[in-house]
Amino acid sequence: MKTVVMLATFSLATVCGAPAQNVVGDWQGTLKANGAEVRVVLHVTKAENGSLKATMDSPDQMALGIPVTSIESRDSKLSFTVDSITPHGSYEGKVNADGTEISGAWTQGDSLPLDLKRTAAPSKTEHKPAKPSDIDGAWSGALETPGGTLHLVFHITNTEDGLTATMDSIEQSAKGIPVTGVTRDGSSLKMEMKQIAGAFEGKISKDLTSIDGSWTQGGASLPLLLKRAKD
Repeated sequence: MKTVVMLATFSLATVCGAPAQNVVGDWQGTLKANGAEVRVVLHVTKAENGSLKATMDSPDQMALGIPVTSIESRDSKLSFTVDSITPHGSYEGKVNADGTEISGAWTQGDSLPLDLKRTAAPSKTEHKPAKPSDIDGAWSGALETPGGTLHLVFHITNTEDGLTATMDSIEQSAKGIPVTGVTRDGSSLKMEMKQIAGAFEGKISKDLTSIDGSWTQGGASLPLLLKRAKD
């Protein structure tokens, strides 16, 4: 499963800067590519010597505090590079007159539009627990792809805001990937993951031991049978 921001081993940031123009603070935007949507959050601060420094979050991929290698703001233009992701990423944008929006593009192999807007420092969304539903718990299944078998585990939890879930992809060492939407209508269940343009849709068995359905991503659909598993 290909994501827009592909993470690798992080390196220590060596940050350089130029006179900053109204860019200190928190910025958020959304990358869209091939049906996927990935939120990007940029945190810009000033170092003791007055130069800029920054970190970047990809909350939909559970990646927080990615070091920005270099960042520069000059003549209403903002640019930064991130060397600790593969392939190397960079951004260039123009700050509007009142310093509330930056129009630009993120380049990581391909170039994608990315507009950033000022935002309050994002806080972690907390869902208050509710009485467990009859499908709360872990559900595992094997997805047979052209590149091999991927074992997926969905963790479903009922909250006061409704059903929520995360997904693990064992072979890809990815754990706790947020499911962006869970919809249930009787025995029909849909779990959508906008950040990777993927979704699972299936039917819950009457004895509540399996969910038979399919995984769809990038226009392709593959059968996926989920069975109850131990958390």
